Amino acid sequence: MAKPADVSTKKLISLAPDNWVKWVTQIPDIVASEILNSEFQWISRESDVLIRVASPQYGEFLVLNELQLRPSSQMPRRMRAYAALAEEKYKLPTYPVLINILKIGDEEIATRFASNIAGLEARQDYRVINLWEVDVKIVFEQPLPSLLPFVPILQGGENESTIREALRILRGDEQLNQLETVLAFFATFVLESTLVQEIMRWDMAVLRESPWYQEIEQRGVERGLRMGEERGRREEILSNIEMSLEVKFGSSSLELMPQIMPIADLERLKEILRSIVVANTITELRNIL
Repeated sequence: MAKPADVSTKKLISLAPDNWVKWVTQIPDIVASEILNSEFQWISRESDVLIRVASPQYGEFLVLNELQLRPSSQMPRRMRAYAALAEEKYKLPTYPVLINILKIGDEEIATRFASNIAGLEARQDYRVINLWEVDVKIVFEQPLPSLLPFVPILQGGENESTIREALRILRGDEQLNQLETVLAFFATFVLESTLVQEIMRWDMAVLRESPWYQEIEQRGVERGLRMGEERGRREEILSNIEMSLEVKFGSSSLELMPQIMPIADLERLKEILRSIVVANTITELRNIL
């Protein structure tokens, strides 16, 4: 299954690319010039977002942004591969950045790839940003609209007033208001489900009146944490259910999918998707099913 972040990352970063690259690189005079095609013919995957940038000190180079839902031991090797492929394709040096969204345990997260075979060494450094270590204040001060949907899981972003402030900003911007449900989803990790359910109902009332919601209804694409390719409505809802289960409760929760897959009623599937968002435990969800 594709990562939930894969499809929506480009849209998020494109909201304010200059501020984004300044933040991930910590280079104050850097400027984003173009979001590039990050599909590489040698591997069946796209890097999240590849941006051509320039700065007076370092000249022109690439910033490779890789968003990972949870830390993975496979990422050092992948970051080495993605950086090398980007450099080969565009003939520019690459600054790779790995952004981890959700924390799992206290295990150490690698910040480089290194190997040594018979005295031949290979190494790839990359910057690691863990969202749970990012101070929520920078989202509002810099500003970084791309991080607004992640406010609940940022450091200091778990209180209701901060989440509502992020929601207010999202709703006040036509480019951002479609991200309200993503914010509400991550809010379920830090707020009581009854409060989040109230926010979700509020958001859906707004979204049903918005041109964006009407547009995806016409295309038959279900709203969720990400928008996939245009497929049948049922397949898209099932995909979002699978994604939401893994995000909320981990990969073991996917054992529920065989029970959900045969359901043909779209309204019932939507109800299950909403239940995943507001459920506190997998046991609670099983009882709902």
